[in-house]
Amino acid sequence: MAFTVLGRTVLVTGAGMGMGRLYAERAAREGAAAVVLWDIDGRALDEVVASLGSSGASLHSYVVDVASIESVRAAAGAVLNDVGVPDVLVNNAGIVRGKYFWEHDHLDDIDLTLRINTGGPMHITRAFLPAMIERATDARILNVASASGTLAVPRMSVYAASKWAVIGWSDSLRLELVAAGHPIAVTTLIPSYIRTGMFEGARGPLMTPLMEPEYVVDKAWRATLAGRARVQLPWTVQLAGTLRNLLPQPVWDVVAGRVFKVYSSMDHFTGRPGVPAERKGN
Repeated sequence: MAFTVLGRTVLVTGAGMGMGRLYAERAAREGAAAVVLWDIDGRALDEVVASLGSSGASLHSYVVDVASIESVRAAAGAVLNDVGVPDVLVNNAGIVRGKYFWEHDHLDDIDLTLRINTGGPMHITRAFLPAMIERATDARILNVASASGTLAVPRMSVYAASKWAVIGWSDSLRLELVAAGHPIAVTTLIPSYIRTGMFEGARGPLMTPLMEPEYVVDKAWRATLAGRARVQLPWTVQLAGTLRNLLPQPVWDVVAGRVFKVYSSMDHFTGRPGVPAERKGN
């Protein structure tokens, strides 16, 4: 029988805006019994809750700083107590920094990016996974990575590093759950640039236009419910990864830099306007 969210509990991080909000809306639309919304922005959460008020789903919002282990553990404990064990966990929250590595601040850029993008999904999943395993029913975990986690991109070194780590962890977790016989499927989303504002100013590489968030959410959502291991969007992401592995480094640098324009894709990056720099993209 196909896995659906009908009558189940779905938790989405970074649910106050962008794709996180779209995942929450999708869960409510498909009949989730409870939708749990996490974000650092309380006002944004209130807006989402108000917009979903007539959906029929039980809505539970929590102001959570996913960069803080203490905040994650406290919120996870509250969810388990107030709502119960999530059936679907969407690790969507993230931030991006677009500048040369030596321009990154130790704390506000390097440390914060790694704590949100890499540590966040790990600690959130660790907080819920024992209860998900103990319940021993079908469940799903979606971890949002990035195509920059498969290819080096100038002006995105720290972000790329954080997403490389997510891909390695997410796929390893998937294999561990399979080996241990637990019915919890893990899906890793690996998209190129998405038109959410988070990558405002970035230019998509050759044959890789900025994707609409609704399109990406739809593909990721369907793949998650189906239990697919990996979603790479668009098709050029997989092509680039294949060429990167086949071509000698000097040749690939020419192809990526001059042909696909990957290496110049962040030259005009500005990020989402109106969002504080310390949490831009969350």
